[in-house]
Amino acid sequence: MELRHLQHFVAVAEDQHFTRAAERLMVSQSGLSASIRALERELRAPLFVRTTRRVTLTEAGRALLGEAQRILAQVRAAHEAVAAVQGVLRGTLALGTEQCIAGVHAARLLAAFRGRHPDVEIRLRQSGSLTLAEEVAAGRLDLAFAYRTGADCDQLRPVSLAGEPMTLLCHPEHPLATAGAELSPHDLAGEVFVDFHPDWGPRRATDAAFAAAGVRRTVALEVNDVHSLLDLVDENLGVAAVPRHFRHKRESLTAVPLKDTEELVYETVALLPPPQATSPAARALMELLEAGAHDVD
Repeated sequence: MELRHLQHFVAVAEDQHFTRAAERLMVSQSGLSASIRALERELRAPLFVRTTRRVTLTEAGRALLGEAQRILAQVRAAHEAVAAVQGVLRGTLALGTEQCIAGVHAARLLAAFRGRHPDVEIRLRQSGSLTLAEEVAAGRLDLAFAYRTGADCDQLRPVSLAGEPMTLLCHPEHPLATAGAELSPHDLAGEVFVDFHPDWGPRRATDAAFAAAGVRRTVALEVNDVHSLLDLVDENLGVAAVPRHFRHKRESLTAVPLKDTEELVYETVALLPPPQATSPAARALMELLEAGAHDVD
């Protein structure tokens, strides 16, 4: 099994299209098809279901994909480790982050990293915490800034960034705006919520708190970015439980404290693979982070 066969397989699996994958890899489509056929012959199993419009993975292909991605990530890390020993940091830094993560200003940190290591290509992916943890575990990301979940400690190495309570944001004319006291999940029963998709950190924290209290919550308006959430609350279409630092992003909204419970603490972490699998680029980024080479809003 050749590395190029695995590289070609992963590209087709990600693009779900032979032509697009061939263009990205800068190889001929016939050569790419021949490479995939050679891999299928060696494994004695079809890896893709081919149609005229797209390709999808077979069960064997799905089984191979995660392993192939991990192998390629390890090969890349090996190349980068040798370059680092020679005094030059090269290769790629693949970073994932949730929006508005507490404890780190990702853009400024990446700017500092680029200034220190101009030969490293930076790739950034923004997604929910659960997805980011899976991407780091699979080797598709070098590290991620995310909300700490209960499952992230099994395969990954969490490094604490910040911890803060959750707070409730509402329109100034909403009845809860004048509550005058800390609110519990029971006080919010029956409220209409604006919230993020289920794999986002703030959503997971709020869901856990309401489940622990035995209170059913209605999320009627579900979004995947902070500004849309704030816009909807600003129009009095619902309330939102968010990390406390979100209150400074929309001064027109009223922030009401929530009762301090274990579930309503929003802890953010840097998620890294085990030390032996951490890339030199990821280690260099963490060194800059720990040295304070960024400003946190």
